[in-house]
Amino acid sequence: MFETGPLQLGDGGFLYWAIIFFVLALLAAAVGARGVAGISMEIARIFVLLFIVLAIVALLL
Repeated sequence: MFETGPLQLGDGGFLYWAIIFFVLALLAAAVGARGVAGISMEIARIFVLLFIVLAIVALLL
């Protein structure tokens, strides 16, 4: 009986996916794919913001 908490998305949390996209952005920047790096950083930033908002909501409830 696996239950996900309010800060999780499937098997991993928002912070996990933010780290994945951040690493992808670093790799893309190292190779020279600036477009992919920018998009990956934007997605990582959105996941971090969602994590922070949900953490604050969970602490208040």
